[in-house]
Amino acid sequence: MLKKVAFTMFAVEDSTRARAFYESKLGLRRGSSSGDGVWTEYDLPGGGCLALFKHPDPAQRVRGSGGASIAFEVEDLDALIPQLKAKEVTFKSEIIPSPVCRMSIIEDSEGNSIVLHQLKAK
Repeated sequence: MLKKVAFTMFAVEDSTRARAFYESKLGLRRGSSSGDGVWTEYDLPGGGCLALFKHPDPAQRVRGSGGASIAFEVEDLDALIPQLKAKEVTFKSEIIPSPVCRMSIIEDSEGNSIVLHQLKAK
């Protein structure tokens, strides 16, 4: 019945601030958007889509709570960390080792958690 993950969505309070974070700090390129800031998509080069959603009703807007997150595969975590720190990105955890990978957890402008993931060489 289920075919694939269509997109990962984060709720945002301020779509302009959120787009600035993903575009200027993480270097993502904006794809489809609603034009009014309600919906913005970022298609990733290796597949997948991150969508930002600003609920049109201010009473329904929810700030990130740290529950769900998205994980981005990266080529060189050690090189990326100082680049993001220079852009004043907030780190929740700098290096988390596992038997198969290394990860860092950052926070976007809206309080959502983002995992930066690098597989270990085989």
